[in-house]
Amino acid sequence: MNDLEGGPPLMRSGVSKQIWDLLDKDPVAFKKEVIAYFAVAYPGFTVVRAKYPDIYLRDDRRQAL
Repeated sequence: MNDLEGGPPLMRSGVSKQIWDLLDKDPVAFKKEVIAYFAVAYPGFTVVRAKYPDIYLRDDRRQAL
């Protein structure tokens, strides 16, 4: 899978059921939790998409150099 038509490949990862449960109850909290989780777990990666059970991440580490 490519990042929106021809971009770099995306990495797939996941989050706990507790975080996924927020999606239906409070989508804004879900987004904040997912972004906060990956800021710690995979610094330099950007969350691109969430589609149960996967979270798709783009590697932006080289852009930061």
